[in-house]
Amino acid sequence: MSTSAHPSADAIRTAGTVTDRLVEANERYAADFTDPGMDARPVLRVAVVACMDARLDLHAALGLELGDCHTIRNAGGVVTDDVIRSLTISQRALGTRSVMLVHHTNCGLESLTEDFRHELEDEVGQRPAWAVEAFRDVDQDVRQSMQRVRTSPFLLHSDDVRGFVFDVTSGLLREIDPADSAPADPA
Repeated sequence: MSTSAHPSADAIRTAGTVTDRLVEANERYAADFTDPGMDARPVLRVAVVACMDARLDLHAALGLELGDCHTIRNAGGVVTDDVIRSLTISQRALGTRSVMLVHHTNCGLESLTEDFRHELEDEVGQRPAWAVEAFRDVDQDVRQSMQRVRTSPFLLHSDDVRGFVFDVTSGLLREIDPADSAPADPA
């Protein structure tokens, strides 16, 4: 069952590469496309940073429409230098004021370690310049992301930064308290 308004996979020709099929889908989309007359400034003045996980349909999950927000996605929804770059442009040039961070349960980064980088270095003979940013505790990773956004000297607006964990089995968001650094000791 398709969860989007786009043509179903069955409606897309099966021959050719995946990219060929996506280009064909775009041709069908463009045939009925009407310029919405928007500029690049998000209507809701919010930027959403989220994981690239294919199970997370951000617009549907958050009730967003075209033009509502800026969406920045990467593996883990990690706040990297490039995410700070995008948020800086989003705020300073395009008027966003709020940042929403969305990580999720059962993330692939929970099963990786920095050994991934070392294995790549062994394989290709060059160490990646980036960190894997693997984690074991998704709540703590959201807190770290919130802290990185809040302390960036490049961002004008860091007072409305909120972090969430999306549950991939229920579809619900759970807000993370930035001050709650560890679970309570049951003893």
